[in-house]
Amino acid sequence: MGALSSRMSWNRVEEPGAPEREEEAEEVAVAAIEEGEESEEARPTTSQGRHKRKTGPGRQLTKAPCGKRAKDSLGSVYETLFLRGEGSDVQIRALGEEWNLHKVNLCQSGYFASMFSGAWRETTMTTVELQMPDENIDCEALHEALGSLYRDSVLIPRGRVVPMLATASMLQLDELIEQCREIMKDTVNVQTVCSYYYSAECYGLQDIRAMCLQWLLDNLMTRHNEELLREVSLDLMKEVIASSELFVMEVEMDVYTTLKKWMFLQLQPTWRGPHRDLLPDADSWFAGSRQESEGTAFLETEQGRAFAPVFQQLRLACIISDLPSARIIDQDALIPATWLSPVYKEQWLALLRAEQTRELGPTDVCVSDLQRTSMRCGGRLYRDEQCSWRWAGFNFGWDLAVYYANRRIIFKHSALNKSGGLAVSLLGQRKVAFRLRLASLDRAGRAILRRETEYQVLSLGKDEELEVVNLENEHVVFPIYVTCSFLYLPREGRFPE
Repeated sequence: MGALSSRMSWNRVEEPGAPEREEEAEEVAVAAIEEGEESEEARPTTSQGRHKRKTGPGRQLTKAPCGKRAKDSLGSVYETLFLRGEGSDVQIRALGEEWNLHKVNLCQSGYFASMFSGAWRETTMTTVELQMPDENIDCEALHEALGSLYRDSVLIPRGRVVPMLATASMLQLDELIEQCREIMKDTVNVQTVCSYYYSAECYGLQDIRAMCLQWLLDNLMTRHNEELLREVSLDLMKEVIASSELFVMEVEMDVYTTLKKWMFLQLQPTWRGPHRDLLPDADSWFAGSRQESEGTAFLETEQGRAFAPVFQQLRLACIISDLPSARIIDQDALIPATWLSPVYKEQWLALLRAEQTRELGPTDVCVSDLQRTSMRCGGRLYRDEQCSWRWAGFNFGWDLAVYYANRRIIFKHSALNKSGGLAVSLLGQRKVAFRLRLASLDRAGRAILRRETEYQVLSLGKDEELEVVNLENEHVVFPIYVTCSFLYLPREGRFPE
């Protein structure tokens, strides 16, 4: 992506005499067309204004009669004035090409309207050289955008929407920008989401940026796609991992594993292989790096330092409370010990409070704490059939089971610890702050069903249960992705800066 936005320094102005210029455009067009229709032989085989169009499958532009521009049928104005440049009063040069055009048409663009008015030196120039600071703008997109000033509609293929948006933003063509916006809304998927996100951020389409971010929050962990991981930048991944809206599948340790794969692909972009080999190859590569650095944690090395802000968004307290996960963290040696030591201390004290005090849990929900430090976990419901599950690591002295049956999701505080985790507390009642969200996604990854609860406190005695979500009257398409946030004890201290 280009680092610069293509919105130029020209300020759009409302210039007096615009209606007169439109009438002048009609006169120029009619005269040029009549002159061209006198005889086919009289028509020159080459023209100073001729520019050979690039054509290809799906790149045809609709030929509609111009509305506010010069009137004619079946695109003859476009062909006569734009393609052949008859009656041209200004030549535009850019990207090694030339277009012989008409100021009255160009002034429909806010960029050219400012250029050709007032005291700018270009006002009286017959040749204008355009500099393109945005690498997203190419010759084909500029040709189509300039051509749009000579007709009513343009057909933009999905694969050309980013260059067209960049060009329309530079030329301040609001209708073309809006057309790009609508195409992007309809075509967000695993192949386009990152390029759309970066383009929307660059050119100020905040609604498209938000849509792409939500797509990533829904799909980053619900589908496994190496190409997607390659395209996610450091800043974007940091925003996604930090969000409380991320659909976490399984537990926080799986977020760590996703980041490990992502970091490997960022460092080794040429890696290719079956999906099953990605994690073993990443582990092998990081093991070799660990040997070369003589045991220094990877995120403290020169190669790994840039990734540290992303890994700092992990909720380490939710990882080290599970023994197999804690062993992997220690073995990988990606995360510095200075990050882990205070987290181990914090979690040990939290477990002691759960076992040796009468604290039942939170009485009020602090939304900021739940968003920042709660345990994130989730799972898939592949079919509409009864099932139940527990998440490893969630066991502050009690056993919370999640059941799905008859289109209902139910939480139950079990009196028996069947998960094989830590000991069950003898306290008769527990309180947990939680939030549950679920979604059903179509093949493109867009949500077709979304439900969520408010942040609330769950208070259950032994063997008590609570119906959390009821989908009995919903049109449900499986699989359904379910993710929960749990916070049992208020945490003290903060994640290391």
